[in-house]
This record gives sequence, structure tokens and C-alpha cells, in this order.
Amino acid sequence: MATSTFDTLLQKIETRAARAGIIGLGYVGLPLAMAVARSGFAVTGFDIDPGKMVALDARRSYIDAVSDEALSAEIDAGRFKATTDFAGLDECDVIIICVPTPLTKHRDPDLSFVEATSRSIAAHLRPGQLVVLESTTYPGTTDDVVKVILEGTGLKSGSDFFVGFSPEREDPGNQHYHTATIPKVVAGDGSEALALMKAFYGAAVSSVVPVSSNATAEAVKLTENIFRSVNIALVNELKTVYAAMGIDVWEVIDAAKTKPFGYMPFYPGPGLGGHCIPIDPFYLTWKSREYELPTRFIELAGEINSAMPRYVVGKLAEALDIRAGKALSRSRVLVLGLAYKKNVADIRESPSLRLIEIIEERGGHADYHDPFVAEIPPTREYQALKGRKSVPLTPDTIAGYDAVLVATDHDRVDYAALSKSAALIIDTRNVFNRLGLAAEHVIKA
Repeated sequence: MATSTFDTLLQKIETRAARAGIIGLGYVGLPLAMAVARSGFAVTGFDIDPGKMVALDARRSYIDAVSDEALSAEIDAGRFKATTDFAGLDECDVIIICVPTPLTKHRDPDLSFVEATSRSIAAHLRPGQLVVLESTTYPGTTDDVVKVILEGTGLKSGSDFFVGFSPEREDPGNQHYHTATIPKVVAGDGSEALALMKAFYGAAVSSVVPVSSNATAEAVKLTENIFRSVNIALVNELKTVYAAMGIDVWEVIDAAKTKPFGYMPFYPGPGLGGHCIPIDPFYLTWKSREYELPTRFIELAGEINSAMPRYVVGKLAEALDIRAGKALSRSRVLVLGLAYKKNVADIRESPSLRLIEIIEERGGHADYHDPFVAEIPPTREYQALKGRKSVPLTPDTIAGYDAVLVATDHDRVDYAALSKSAALIIDTRNVFNRLGLAAEHVIKA
């Protein structure tokens, strides 16, 4: 009796004889490649960026979650290699797509990277392969976009090859969880695809959470991010209301979180950053239009969070006027922290970039300091800021600015020394009060 493509691939996975190909070696793909390689699979990483290949060939990681030592260990063991040549997809039994899914200027999904990657896979598709999408997207993308492109080859999902979805759950800078210890939601196009997904990811991570369909798994990821977006928007709005009443929102939250049930603390900030929360919810708002259903909570949360950088700059301008008698248009401002969250180098969708842009739109001069980001790399939306360098955080440097705007509360900063040297501080993270450094010239925003 002939062995089916499913049986053959399942046996390869269970015996670690399968080779995995991971397309997109960024914040999701490279940590995943290391986790899969450590579990015993041979892994080929694919990326169109030759700069990443130079770094990987030199055994130098550009992702905080992957150390140089961990990278070298998998290369030395012969379990990991990287290339820009997609012809190597031929030899891969499991192919995982970890490419960007940004928004257009009109907040519509931009699936160009997913579509282009799917076409590259289709050019090398053969029977007995499992193709997985990990990129966050709207429900239906895996089946209606990826699968359709792959079936354009004449091969059929569920018999010749298999398709699945497993949402990424990376959290840069998290010291408690990493790729292999975060539960992995998995789904497949049919029962056999799901069985393959469970076998493959079950070998690489501590636990898998199977769901009934690819669309359900896609919705899981969106739900996780929408939950955070809506709750952060709520406290951002409360911040503005309570500030008008003379109430400190951080004090309110600290007291509220002592309730042992029915409450979970979220904190305000200068805006949202990272790939997930500022972008992913709008994938659902776009898809919901197909069903003529409004997504009022999601869109309102997006509006509130998007307005935060302008609100913060307004508070900065007000403080400069009242406390220094100086217009923002004639002021020099140091933005402290370029990364979107503390203790990482990740600047994706960082509100700090928007803060710098707004300050300069209003005629002010803005520099930044970030101990993790020496220079602003190319970005899609802020090309004019490319190449700007972090200024040193010395007493003389700080004294040369009319105000310091704390956008990211990195632990590597000496906030006591900063307080002594700065004439005015706008604190969007409550870091000075948290460290017992509250002072007259420190204004919360």
C-alpha cells in the first residue's frame, strides 16, 4: 500500500528528518529559527536583506532575543544556515512565512510581502510540504490568499501539500518568556494539516493550543492585540480627563490594581509602538467592512492612541510657555528614548519618531538619546529622520536643552543625574515619581 504524502511528512517531522525553511529573519523569524533548530531540526533561514546575511555569516545576531553565542551554537551544530537564494526552498519540508504585514497610508492591509513570499514558495512547491503563515493578518488570509496562490501551481492543499497558520507571540525584552516557552496556537487546512502543525510545533515549543480553523487562529492573534489596544486607549483617555481635574492617573491606577479581582492594570504613554498594537487591530476593521459591520471600539481606540503624541507635545509646549516663558518654536528638546518600549532596541512604529516630527513641525529642534539605538535606521514613514545619531547624556549636553521629554523609561538612564541637569522634564512614563524623584520641574504628560 502506497505511503501518503501526509504519512511521509509526519514521519519526517517526528524523527526530526524534516528540514524547516523560515522566510523573514526579523524579530519573529530569527528567534523561531533558533527554537526550531534547538529542537533538532535542520533549518534554513531566508531573507531578501543581504545585510542580515553578512551579520549571520559573521555569527553576529541583530535581534536581542538571540545571542551571538546561541546563533554560533546552531551554526556549529550544522542545524542553521541562512541565504538570500530562495531556490533552497526545494529542500525544505516545512516552510514558515514570517514577513511584515504593514498598513497602507489609508490603514488598509498591505499583504504585498505575504503575496510575494507565497509566489516565491509556489515557484518551488512540491508534494509533501507544509506551508505555515505566522504573520499577523485578518481572518481568511491563509486560506484565501496563501493557499490560493499555492494551488495555482496545480497542486492541491490537503493532498499534495498542507497549509497552516500559527500566530507569532514574540515580546521583545521579555525576560520571563521566549519563543520556546510561550504556548503556540496552531491551526491547519483540514485534520491532516492540523496534525502536522501539532507535531512540528509540539517538537519546538513547550505547549501547543490547537484551534478549529486557520481563520480562528488568525482571529486569536487579532483579539490579543485589540484587547491591549482598547485598554491602553482607555487609560490614555482617562489620563487626559483626570489631568484636567488635577488628578494623577498613575496614582489612580496604582490604587485600583490593589483590587484582587475584576481589574487588570494598563498604563498610559506617549503613543503606541511595536508592530502589533498600532497596526494589527486595523486588519480586522478592514475585514469587517466586507460584512457591513462597524468596529467602533477598535477604531475609537486607534484614534485615541494615535492622538497621544500630539497631546504630549501640547503639554510640552504649555510647560515651556508657563515655566520657561519660551515658545516651542524657539526651543531645543531632547527626546529620551527612541525605542517603543524600555530596555530594547526595537523602534518599529515608535511614538518617539512621531514626537520628534511634531516638535519640528511646530518649529522646535529635537534630538534624541537612547542607550540601545545609536542611529535612526531607515523607516517607511520617517525617512527624513534616517541617520540621526543619539546624543550623549552628559550634564553639559542636558543643560543645553530647554526641555527633556521622557518617551521611553530605559533602566540604563541615571534619572537622578538627569533631574539635576535638566531645566524642565516632561515625563510620559511616570518614571521620576516611581523612583522617588518627583520634583517641581518634572511635569507628567
